[in-house]
Amino acid sequence: MTNFVSTHWGTYETSKNNQNNIKINKWSKDPNPSDFGLGFLDAATSDLRINQPHIRKEWLKDRHNKKNLRGLDEFVPVSWEEAIDLTASELQNVKKEFGNSSIYAGSYGWASAGRFHHAKSQLNRFFNLFGGFSSSFQSYSYAAAQTLLPHIVGHDLYSFLDEHNTWNTLEKECDLIVMFGGMPLKNSQVSAGGVGKHTTEKELRKCVNAGTKFINISPNASDAAKFLNAKQISIIPNTDTALMLSLAYILITSNNYDQKFIEEYTNGFNEFKSYVLGEKNNKPCTPEWASSITSIPVETIKWLAKEISAKKTMVSVSWSLQRASAGEQPLWMGITLASMLGHIGTEGGGIGFGYSSVNSTGDVFKKIPWKSLPQGNNKIRDFIPVARITDMLEKPNELFQYDGRKLKYPNIKLIYWAGGNPFHHHQDLNRLVKAWQKPKTIIVNEIWWNAQARHADIIFPANTALERNDIMLNPRDPTIIANKKTISSVGESKSDYEIFSSLANKLGFKNLFTENKSELDWLKYLWNESIKVSEEMNLKLPEFNKFWEEGCFEIPIEKTKKIMFKNFRDNPVKNPLNTPSGKIEITSNIIKNYNLKDCKGHPTWIEPYEWLGNKDNFPLHLISNQPEYRLHGQLDNADYSLKNKIKDREPVLINSADAKERNIENNDIVLIFNKRGRVFAGARLSDEVSKGVLVLSTGAWFDPDYEINADLHGNPNVLTNDIGTSLLSQGPTSHTCLVEIRKAEKNEIKKVTIFSKPHIQKKA
Repeated sequence: MTNFVSTHWGTYETSKNNQNNIKINKWSKDPNPSDFGLGFLDAATSDLRINQPHIRKEWLKDRHNKKNLRGLDEFVPVSWEEAIDLTASELQNVKKEFGNSSIYAGSYGWASAGRFHHAKSQLNRFFNLFGGFSSSFQSYSYAAAQTLLPHIVGHDLYSFLDEHNTWNTLEKECDLIVMFGGMPLKNSQVSAGGVGKHTTEKELRKCVNAGTKFINISPNASDAAKFLNAKQISIIPNTDTALMLSLAYILITSNNYDQKFIEEYTNGFNEFKSYVLGEKNNKPCTPEWASSITSIPVETIKWLAKEISAKKTMVSVSWSLQRASAGEQPLWMGITLASMLGHIGTEGGGIGFGYSSVNSTGDVFKKIPWKSLPQGNNKIRDFIPVARITDMLEKPNELFQYDGRKLKYPNIKLIYWAGGNPFHHHQDLNRLVKAWQKPKTIIVNEIWWNAQARHADIIFPANTALERNDIMLNPRDPTIIANKKTISSVGESKSDYEIFSSLANKLGFKNLFTENKSELDWLKYLWNESIKVSEEMNLKLPEFNKFWEEGCFEIPIEKTKKIMFKNFRDNPVKNPLNTPSGKIEITSNIIKNYNLKDCKGHPTWIEPYEWLGNKDNFPLHLISNQPEYRLHGQLDNADYSLKNKIKDREPVLINSADAKERNIENNDIVLIFNKRGRVFAGARLSDEVSKGVLVLSTGAWFDPDYEINADLHGNPNVLTNDIGTSLLSQGPTSHTCLVEIRKAEKNEIKKVTIFSKPHIQKKA
């Protein structure tokens, strides 16, 4: 019998040696396991674990005080009984005085890959039984796409991702994959809901071996794996839309686009065409025009237009491109360009959004809507787009626009956060820190003494996937894993289920929350309900005890393929898209009628609010991509992430010419700065990165020193701007960021402190 632990970055085997010590090992069935997951056990048992409940000192003295001490205060350890009593009392007081809409239950994050111990499900279930809460919608990863796609192709984002052309179709028929934003393999280490076997590299190699060619359009050459032998085209960040518009111009003026596809399957092309040709009080989108914006030579643009029109081409757009100013435009334009090439609905090409962004995109799998924890209904209708949390805290009761609607920010008095870390994923952290002082109370379930815990009032110690039983039931992965408890809970830590059960008991609805089920009872319930679901889809799951004993079940993978929009292409009358026209909306009259200044009715070049075309005082563009050595901020305290730091700081990639101009050498500690903040990092010289561009991965634990107003560790979101993509989507714009960099002076370099515990005092 094999014991497994399932995570968003892979499945691992656990074992004991002769001294009864636990070890995490790579799973032999995973062809490309993630190395950083091997450090999970060390991180889970580190000194940074929160071992018992804690209360912020000044909040404990007087919870009504107005001192802005979150992030600076000391903490007092308390018993579980006292922490539960205080929290239940505060929840009741806030509910009575301000109503349930004043409670923001945030749970944005990857948290556990288990189906039961899914933090957001637990949090939602608890607060729905408590009367509701103000919530968030969208994902930081692809918020602009979530809002845009239903208007353009009639798909919600998740069904769009699930229907992507599978790798086996591209391997067979695709001549060329043009990667706007690349296909970084490091991103495919992870998948929300858990990973059984990593497949992306294997499938990409099959495409290469079958003769598929690749072009990488990115300021970072390492966004394409070496074995792809991709043609590298460096581009100024945030200008991909201008390049695609110029390709459309060439196709139109040379009469070299698929007019039959445009006529039969799209709506509003003529209005878009007029814009491309410069007939709408704008400059024509010529190669010369695009070259001046993108820095790509005119001849290269013309060559690219010839290549994509002569071959069966897949237009691949990275998730990262829409996390930028006017982030809706590159995806919308990518769909438009693919429509003009005419391969949508065929094996040979079309449009891709997120190949290699996660492990599952392009895989063959039978999506099964597995049973999840029932969450009930939220009686509170107030919500925000997820990336607008600082605005919400700064502007209570003010109106804002989202997807054609005028909404009002709720007046938040209490935040309860579980399963995520806003001090990792949110932008302009200095602004967030100030806004974070406004609520009366902030409560978190947290594993480690990270920045979220240090900026809270009440901290419940949560445990990890190694300390509980669960089932990995990912609808987008054919591997089902019995995640068995590997170690005892560290200190007094508990699962979210146990924490909320205790709170529900104190508040009088424990039986409603737990339904008198233990952890194992819930797992059996979820499994038995999933058996019913699987039977409806002609799949037979084993009985629970057999599955739990064996530890793993593989859903038979049908030797089939998926082709996005194939049914639509075969018969657009019988199988229309769920759009007003039933077709791909190159021009959306709905969006057009919103009359938004920053998102027109068709794909448009909209100058970013800051970019290398208008450098101001900050001449370098900062890209904050996904890290290679952890999942976002998870496991940043593990050895694999720590050993890849430079003098304890997160590495920043800098072109050698930019470094030479600033007398920066490899492994120097540097200061990156702009008008929003200052960050110390470690310099890593690399000519993979274009001149004028820096790359500082996300996820370095936020380590602010408020005396010198700088992050000591290398968190790029101290520098990024907290402005929405547009009034349509209000998504994050982390990739629109100008900075300057210099070598740090010896007297200004301070020790990284985030991996040491905060000051904890004995209760008076």
